Amino acid sequence: MQTFKKREEIPAEFTWDLASIFAQDEDWERDFQALQKRLPELEALKGTLAQSGESLFALLQKRDEIYESLERLYTYASMRKDEDTTRGASLAMADRAMQLYVRTSTVSSFIEPEILALPQETLQQFLVQTPELTLYRHQLEDLNLKRPHVRSAEVEAVLAAAGEVTEAPDAIFSMIDNADLKLPTITNEEGEEVELTQGNYLTFIRSKDRSVRKTAFEALHGTFLKQRNTIAATLSAQVKTDIFYTRQRNYATSRERALSRYNIPVSVYDNLIETVGEHIPLLNRYLALRKRILKLDELHMYDLYTPIVEETTDGVTYLQARDTILEALAPLGAEYGQTLRDAFTQRWIDVYETPGKRGGAYSGGAYSTRPFILLNFQNKRESMYTLAHELGHSMHSHYTRTHQPYQYGDYTIFVAEVASTLNEGLLTEYLLKTTSDPAVRIAILNHSLEDIRATLFRQTMFAEFEHQIHSQAEEGTSLTADKLTELYSALNQKYYGGETVIDDLIGIEWARIPHFYYNFYVYQYATGISAASALVHKIQTEGQPAVDRYLKFLSSGSSDYSIELLKKAGVDMTTPQPVREAFQLFESHLNQLEELLGK
Repeated sequence: MQTFKKREEIPAEFTWDLASIFAQDEDWERDFQALQKRLPELEALKGTLAQSGESLFALLQKRDEIYESLERLYTYASMRKDEDTTRGASLAMADRAMQLYVRTSTVSSFIEPEILALPQETLQQFLVQTPELTLYRHQLEDLNLKRPHVRSAEVEAVLAAAGEVTEAPDAIFSMIDNADLKLPTITNEEGEEVELTQGNYLTFIRSKDRSVRKTAFEALHGTFLKQRNTIAATLSAQVKTDIFYTRQRNYATSRERALSRYNIPVSVYDNLIETVGEHIPLLNRYLALRKRILKLDELHMYDLYTPIVEETTDGVTYLQARDTILEALAPLGAEYGQTLRDAFTQRWIDVYETPGKRGGAYSGGAYSTRPFILLNFQNKRESMYTLAHELGHSMHSHYTRTHQPYQYGDYTIFVAEVASTLNEGLLTEYLLKTTSDPAVRIAILNHSLEDIRATLFRQTMFAEFEHQIHSQAEEGTSLTADKLTELYSALNQKYYGGETVIDDLIGIEWARIPHFYYNFYVYQYATGISAASALVHKIQTEGQPAVDRYLKFLSSGSSDYSIELLKKAGVDMTTPQPVREAFQLFESHLNQLEELLGK
């Protein structure tokens, strides 16, 4: 595996090109200083928007110009930090960018209260009298829904200023997780002592050697166990932050506030948990097959990720993954394919793990930058799927930014996981169609089942945990390490207990999940894979009309509500049907796997 090198030893073609944003840090500093000086221009417009539609338009344009520059600055600084989370200069740059973000939010905090102080009739007159304001029609209509939850200009300024403090729990956890927490060495399959990292953990937990995956599981979770009280305090502080904003904005619950941001009914969340809960017997059926094929008397939590058959190749290199993905996504058309090639040749992607680099993977960027991707590629089939996943995000960003103005040049978190998981679905179908080798097909089916288990079942379990800890905290329960572990262990028992031994250490897994700091984010992985499964089926059965609807969806950004955009693409997430379709896919692949393995 091409890992553990110094960053400067990695060929440039396998690193992202942040110089396309700023040629050097000094250029970032120049623009940073210039933007700071522009904030008074925005502040000077306070109290003017009610004068006319032209005044409102001028204010919104000034706000957007400043935020577009700010996002470019923040993107560069945060990605420079992610290259090496131990580099002091980059940490300081990212911190300054966050401070400027908070200051800008504070300066601009008067805008929403002033708009909402206008009678709705006046806003309608402005829209009629000032054609330029049509650009902001959807934003203004969305803002009108928030009238009961927006405070006075003075209170909004205080809430904005609190942002730097309330970002602390996530920032503290990130430093613990990525920089300070050191994992021990373990013995690999060859009997060699190797350093365990968050990047290579997946390799070891998938090992065919049970002792290796057991040791990796215990080493990772045992390390987090030693930090349980500190991390519990950090997560509790995050939940308290969510509750603080919930109460300040007059919402009934933190979950309601989080979902209202994108106009998502709470019933979508409840419906997801209920529908997934109904299909836990299907999960148990798969786990029983896993236990039988692995020839285990007991299935443990560290047995859930290893392939149930021996891998058929030594691995998948990054270049092999690139070529396979290009073929797999060909059904989405020539333009989509060419843009994918641009992603590889124009250095959108930072490929390999290096010391201090942020763990995991993500797609990120700003409206005026490339949609960059951070990877920690490990030469495994799983890494190929991760690459396809993140390319889905980046292609969504590319299409949105190409077809929408800055005002709608992003997409909501609710639809963010649709494009990424659709790419994974198309990759699976391509792999199944291009091989008749039973061993390879078994491996691919195993991956598909694991993907749905990890995304639909597991992320829904995470969502249920997140709902529980917020509900309990809202009722006054203290979120101690013991309480969090108790809740998390019980959920593992609910989802996996039918066929799996719930090891004590799994109870501490909550301590290593960064998404619990993202304010009800994780349920959208589950809704995303459900919507994606439905769309893959439509693309395969309907052909070009379904592709056209999908590409229009990618190009729509935030120009309409997420639920409505998906409906236009052919998926209605207000019903349980897409979730059920995902389980139909799971059952179909499980049937094929059982047949191949001999039921």
